[in-house]
Amino acid sequence: MAVLVSTRTESIIAFLNPLHLARTLWRHRDLIVQLTRREIEGRYRGAYLGILWSLAHPLLMLTVYTLVFGVIFQSRWPQARSDSLADFALILFAGLSAYSCFSETVSRAAGSIVSVPNYVKKVIFPLEVLPISILGAALFHMLVSIGVLLVAHLALGGGMPWTVILLPLVSLPLIFLALGIAWFVASLGVYIRDVGQAIGIVLQVMFFLTPIFYSIEIIPEPFRTLVLLNPMAPVTENFRRVLLWGQLPSFPGTLWWILATGVVMMLGYAWFMKTRKGFADVL
Repeated sequence: MAVLVSTRTESIIAFLNPLHLARTLWRHRDLIVQLTRREIEGRYRGAYLGILWSLAHPLLMLTVYTLVFGVIFQSRWPQARSDSLADFALILFAGLSAYSCFSETVSRAAGSIVSVPNYVKKVIFPLEVLPISILGAALFHMLVSIGVLLVAHLALGGGMPWTVILLPLVSLPLIFLALGIAWFVASLGVYIRDVGQAIGIVLQVMFFLTPIFYSIEIIPEPFRTLVLLNPMAPVTENFRRVLLWGQLPSFPGTLWWILATGVVMMLGYAWFMKTRKGFADVL
């Protein structure tokens, strides 16, 4: 896995250029695929159930949240086809699949550089691809969950909405946001080892501020506005729209979120590339 990268110093403006990032992704595309495959296979190597474990955690959490919020608190969505517990579980699972992808990427990125000091010290290696491979593995798990979701939706008579083809579009804010923050925390995790612990707390708080197991319509003002400022709130809402309800994403809000999260991604990339030169001194 010998990969050479340029050692010349570049300005922060160069790293903020989307073409610079595009060239990096294209240049290291084979390495990214290889690392992503290793991320997926390494997690289940030696396990009897193999890839089925990728569904174990979300299905367990789905069962718990469905019991607590669907049975005990009787939560329901106004947009649901019916008030059945099965429909509530599917709506919950759609939001949970999106948030799990974001959470997995950010939480694992915090230690992605610290865990491979040999890459930092002994070889010339494009460290910026490590968070990308983590995101790739998280996206794979998300797609597995969405596949199960769509099969269950069909089995319950919900059909296959044509808006499913818009899933890549509504996933862009999720991908941009997760990757941008992953680059930030991967770099900070080298200099401040407490970042991993802090990120876990932030993700837990953010989880409950994301309308995953409750409808955003039941939130009174002004708290609804605060929840909508959570970038994962419109993502989970759009996932339900295109996967279950056959509705178009909310425009122009979706386009604005794509632009805003794209800026976050570029800032995260620029931050990582400018701070990486000090990694070897710390590790």
